[in-house]
Amino acid sequence: MQHGPAVRRRKLGAELRALRTSAGLTSGEAARLVGWHQSKVSRIETGTSGVKPADVRLLLDAYGVGDSQLRELLMVLAGSEDSDGRHHWWHAYRGVLPPTYRDFISLESQAGAMRTLETSVVPGLLQTPEYARAVTRAAVEGLPEDRLDTLVEVRLARQDVLRADPPLKLSAVLDEAVLRREVGGPGVMARQLERLVEAARLPQVRLQVLPFAAGAHIGVTGPFVIFSFSSTSDLDVVVLDHLTSSLYLERKEDLQAYTEAFNALQIHALSPEDSLDFIAGTAAGA
Repeated sequence: MQHGPAVRRRKLGAELRALRTSAGLTSGEAARLVGWHQSKVSRIETGTSGVKPADVRLLLDAYGVGDSQLRELLMVLAGSEDSDGRHHWWHAYRGVLPPTYRDFISLESQAGAMRTLETSVVPGLLQTPEYARAVTRAAVEGLPEDRLDTLVEVRLARQDVLRADPPLKLSAVLDEAVLRREVGGPGVMARQLERLVEAARLPQVRLQVLPFAAGAHIGVTGPFVIFSFSSTSDLDVVVLDHLTSSLYLERKEDLQAYTEAFNALQIHALSPEDSLDFIAGTAAGA
């Protein structure tokens, strides 16, 4: 169980090592190609030291990596720059967002798929502006209005991943409590439920409701997110959110356990079609 930066360094290093091996190079040969000492390549590959995006670009060029999607993902893991060295949009909020949140956004921006269990609130990618404001205000008491505005702006900017080309594939299981908990007042909640109905009809979104009638389930211990990447499954990661930080699980055993848990939740939840009807019915009665 690690914090984001350590996981990113280790995953990045492992992937660079695999790419070097595929290129038929020893660490010493790779170092000579880019003009470094062998120890620097070794430190990067073991994740014991950070690496600048420019250095990752050098290694990828030396290894002949032409897959633009993989290059983009590895550049993000290295420091949230894109393949041309430009900062991603969330860098403009460095003074506002904690590092763990920036790490989460960087992974979300490059993931091919996201599976999430939510037990209390609507997933951030599906929140309306009013709902996002109410949730953020409740989570961080005494927040100045300008800072609140900024955090809501970030929340809404994150939703662009669902409109990207290709879009993020989102699979979400929502406990019924998410639909029943009134956030921001009846009007805000009614509009949020309508938004969920709209989202459930998108081809890249799969929503399922886990009704109270399902009883106790494997997700009662709390929400979680599983990020999967199109370029390589070795970078898949589970994220657990806590009040002051996020924890990342990267071991294959952890990924398997949470994947099996999510699959079980989908089996016990209502089908996407019945879930859509359930959400619409809840909205009608709100």
